[in-house]
Amino acid sequence: MWGTINDPKDIFEELTQDCKDAFGKDLVSLILYGSAAAVGQYIPGQSDLNILIVLGPAVIDDEERALPLMGKWKKRKVAAIFMTQAYICSSLDTFPVEFINMRMNYLVIDGEDVLKDLKVESCNLRLQLERELKGKIFHLQQGFLESEGKDKELRRIISLSLGSFVPLFKALLYLRGYEVPQGRRDVIKALSLAYPTITPDVYLHCIDIREGKGKFSANEVKQLYKSYQKEIVKLSCLIDCMEV
Repeated sequence: MWGTINDPKDIFEELTQDCKDAFGKDLVSLILYGSAAAVGQYIPGQSDLNILIVLGPAVIDDEERALPLMGKWKKRKVAAIFMTQAYICSSLDTFPVEFINMRMNYLVIDGEDVLKDLKVESCNLRLQLERELKGKIFHLQQGFLESEGKDKELRRIISLSLGSFVPLFKALLYLRGYEVPQGRRDVIKALSLAYPTITPDVYLHCIDIREGKGKFSANEVKQLYKSYQKEIVKLSCLIDCMEV
């Protein structure tokens, strides 16, 4: 049994060696990204350890070479994704939100810095944000119906959905040219400056529920959920009208 990883840097040497053993000269880059790469944001046992493994084109389709690596590190709650440089470059128009968020916080463990010079077109970013927000509005509506308005289920949906909205909020700040802070609450406060028509307290109360803070009655949670839906619709409308 492995213990909790107290500092991401503690695994760098072992992870690098395992990747080199698996892929040899076909290993282009090994990158830690997300909250674990941000100063002061990593929480042992809670924060995700996300690793981008960039490989040469000759090996990317040979998935079996990655199986021992994945089996070992999955047990230590390390999540890895595999890409080639060509795939990254050809996907910037399709997944700009993901690459923007990846580039905001990352640390090169070994090899080339393949994220440094990535260029994302504002029009592509706006289009994905519009698509993502509209899709999530639908899921929130469906979630409310399927929950039958039950308090526990509404809390669960709020907590889970908020995790997927924060990367979108960061991309919205990036789109407006605002500095993107690290913490969820700071992101919401910055978002309310960039988009003054939103109601930050709604999102902040949702964060309270996600973090188990504050006391909310079942009726208050239901009303908060409805307000949460309205705020996401409001953001979606703002994106619809935005010129980039």
